[in-house]
Amino acid sequence: MAIRMPRIIKKSSTSGDVPKGYFAVYVGEKQKKRFVIPVSFLSQPLFQDLLSQAEEEFGFDHPMGGLTIPCSENMFIDLTRRLRK
Repeated sequence: MAIRMPRIIKKSSTSGDVPKGYFAVYVGEKQKKRFVIPVSFLSQPLFQDLLSQAEEEFGFDHPMGGLTIPCSENMFIDLTRRLRK
């Protein structure tokens, strides 16, 4: 059973599939999932708050090798939906 993700945010499985203008983040509380999101999210106050939380929790030590966001997958998807509007 496949889950369809909106075009602007998608689950990604390999490190070589990040298109120009996007970046990968790891999201989840126990099991981390990789998402590819637009760089334009970086200028959004809601996303900046989430990045501040990531900095507080992980600092510069991201165990997945990339930016790790400390929230549930559902919360992250909800936040990105709001950012697309």
